[in-house]
Amino acid sequence: MKRPTTDGISRRDLLKVASRYGLSSTLLGASALTGAITLPRLAEAANSTYEKRFSSEPKHTLKFGASGFNERNMLIERVGGLEFVRDLEERTDGEIRVEFIGDNQICTQLSCVEKTQQGIVDIFAASTQNSAGGAPYYNVLDYAYMFPTRASQYHFLYHPASEQILREPLRQMHKLQFLFSVCELRGLNMGLKWRDRPDVTTIEELAGTKNRVTGTQLGRIAMELLNFNPTPIAWEETLDGLKQGLIDGAETWSSAVAYANMSPVVSQVIDLRFFSGFEHTAMNVDVFDALESHLQDAIMESAYFTQALIQGAHEASLVNTVGASVPQLPGTIFVENGTRYVPFSDEERAKAAQLSAPEFVPQPWEQWRERINGWAGGIDTYTEVHRIAREIPADMLVENVEPRRWWKG
Repeated sequence: MKRPTTDGISRRDLLKVASRYGLSSTLLGASALTGAITLPRLAEAANSTYEKRFSSEPKHTLKFGASGFNERNMLIERVGGLEFVRDLEERTDGEIRVEFIGDNQICTQLSCVEKTQQGIVDIFAASTQNSAGGAPYYNVLDYAYMFPTRASQYHFLYHPASEQILREPLRQMHKLQFLFSVCELRGLNMGLKWRDRPDVTTIEELAGTKNRVTGTQLGRIAMELLNFNPTPIAWEETLDGLKQGLIDGAETWSSAVAYANMSPVVSQVIDLRFFSGFEHTAMNVDVFDALESHLQDAIMESAYFTQALIQGAHEASLVNTVGASVPQLPGTIFVENGTRYVPFSDEERAKAAQLSAPEFVPQPWEQWRERINGWAGGIDTYTEVHRIAREIPADMLVENVEPRRWWKG
């Protein structure tokens, strides 16, 4: 299965083109191409994009710190960063220009949130879980088994109640404007010593394993209740941890394994879905508030456009590019690297929920739940999100979730 690729372009060639037309114009040009990308095609696309973007002087230039994302891996995990930039610049007729800086050049999964709060970057992309260290309210998304499906995650992000439950507390507490996100659910991704073992089919087989955990405090509670021995390791160091056998596995989601080139050292991707994975984009709220009202409206409309685009594109990528399906399609990243995608039965997930979810095991969650509820103005956040996540049928396909402008009620 052919995927768009820049394999024929060296990093040196890419930077050479970028030195002439700018990195953002080069990446935007590359993202619009399909098939094998040659140096002449890239230069032509970068030049065309540059001339379009720089035909007028912007009123505002925003800096977008995209952690480890680049034009290659955003074709795997469809985080929507370049699509958002392109749409926003076109929508504002160049009044806003965005400089996209990925490849961990200006901030990483762990540091992007703080650099956005500090004003070093204006917009950032990283997982909410990795960002929870600098913005603890993100933990509101991480109660165990609160979201049953990816469709339920998208449904919540589109829901008007997400303003009161998620977005307004983030604005008030952490000066962050939540814009859009990829939605997946986390499982355990087991290293090479699990390659010759049968597919894991029961929660008991995973008990006692040692697994990487992100910065989310609630995610650690879930892992402790499931006896997964959460071990804090920076995202950028997880690949080496798996390669060297320092950990049995890592809690993350399927496309994250694929985009970060972890597939060669991951033998089984186990679809536990035990808490959320949001690869989101947010911006500094003071920067947002300082913009003219019509530009604020444009940012929200571009965020809505990108959210709807991600919803379909990422689902397709999971099947056609990543290999997170049964059966797995030939030519996908998982198949090429011998990474097995292992679905868990509804019965086993229900068993895991009985062991870890707040509705069944409330006590370990009480302190954080009370804290989060207080930050949200007294809302019972777990109960409300749990309810909203089940407003749609359990078998609804992601592509059938209705996109809504959440800020308009």
